[in-house]
Amino acid sequence: MPLFFCRYRPPPAFDPLVLFGDGTVLTTLHFLPPNVPPELPPAAVENPDRPPFPETRRWLDHYFSGRRPGFLPPYRIDNPTPFRQTVLRAVCAIPWGATATYGDIAAAVARQRGIPAMSAQAVGQAVGWNPVCLIVPCHRVVAARGALGGYGGGLRNKAALLALECPSARFRLPPRATQPRF
Repeated sequence: MPLFFCRYRPPPAFDPLVLFGDGTVLTTLHFLPPNVPPELPPAAVENPDRPPFPETRRWLDHYFSGRRPGFLPPYRIDNPTPFRQTVLRAVCAIPWGATATYGDIAAAVARQRGIPAMSAQAVGQAVGWNPVCLIVPCHRVVAARGALGGYGGGLRNKAALLALECPSARFRLPPRATQPRF
């Protein structure tokens, strides 16, 4: 199956994004580390006009202008485990302008599965696996007591995304020693 990609330049507060798709649906959307070219599969072809990229760029334009897009571009998440599917559904239920903690999601998943408890760390790993950031809004998941916790797209991007959606909220970056290195 062919693999296409395109780049997207968000506002200056954010790192660039790279989008991958199969010519029909979006399969990957992630931030690129600063000044690092994307690692591209050998068969990937850059084609920004190929579906679903125009619709995804339109969604991103709405999003980064501070407006709820009101639609989703077509996307597919390949090969999630049942646990990851459950966690990502819970993440998708977090509305614009709101956050949930890893513990909140763990408790909801435990209730849904009829078990007494679920590991917040396991939830964090499932959230971190998300291949389509922003579309599945994993940036809305924070650590306990308002700490940002980790984010595959970098904590600077997570803080900027939350500020875009929740301008009045205040979040704490973890101490420097515990910040993940990207």
